[in-house]
Amino acid sequence: MERKHVDLSLPSAARMYDWLLGGSNNYEVDRVACELLLEVAPTSREIALNNRWFLQRVVRVLAEEHGVRQFIDFGSGLPTQRNVHQIAQESDGESRVVYVDNDPVVLALGQSLLDENDNTAILPVDMTDTDTIFSHPEFTRLIDFAQPVAALFVSVLHCLPDSAGPQALVERVIDKLTPGSFVVVCQLVSDDPSVRDNVTSLMDSQTGGHWGRVREKTDVERIFDKLIVEEPGLVDVTDWRPDSEIQQRQRSVEWTEFGGLGRVRSRE
Repeated sequence: MERKHVDLSLPSAARMYDWLLGGSNNYEVDRVACELLLEVAPTSREIALNNRWFLQRVVRVLAEEHGVRQFIDFGSGLPTQRNVHQIAQESDGESRVVYVDNDPVVLALGQSLLDENDNTAILPVDMTDTDTIFSHPEFTRLIDFAQPVAALFVSVLHCLPDSAGPQALVERVIDKLTPGSFVVVCQLVSDDPSVRDNVTSLMDSQTGGHWGRVREKTDVERIFDKLIVEEPGLVDVTDWRPDSEIQQRQRSVEWTEFGGLGRVRSRE
């Protein structure tokens, strides 16, 4: 895999997320940006933890309760403990996972993690470039669209500007999935216009324009128009089938990760 140059003059949303989770795969520029973010949204660390726990719960539910054995993780971010393939393969060691991310640090660390796992791959592709993703040799080796697939868009669509068409991206993926497949979507939202504007402005300037915007719940709800929403519906992900009261008490305040799990409809 060709290694891209890492621009250490700009923070990366993936590395900022890693720092908020307590990881070590980040740089000083990312940590400074996180401190600025915490001034604007003090419970940003809580939101990162809640999002990660949600990802782990929803993958486990898909694997154990729905028997899904194929996963596509769009904008997967830096590898950490309990990654998608690790959870899915606890249910079935033959479960297949394709990660998609074009951050050079994500690619370097992800490839080293996956080198010994033949049922996983990480694609160095912009997640909006679905034609390249779906035709990539590693993708076609691992993913069979004739069988149920879970497509994951977890805490990533807010990184896309409206011009990149985040809803259209999800709809392109839905159109490829066989009925009985699933789509997971959550993204950062706030009911407070000042939080939406301030965080969006901060992240856009810090990342050099590699950011979309903090949106409203209605923006997320529209993404599910073509899906059957599974229980417990579209919620703050802290409330999506929580494992413990401890996790539920670890709440964000100014903004939330909002979303849920949708099933692809029959095409009649």
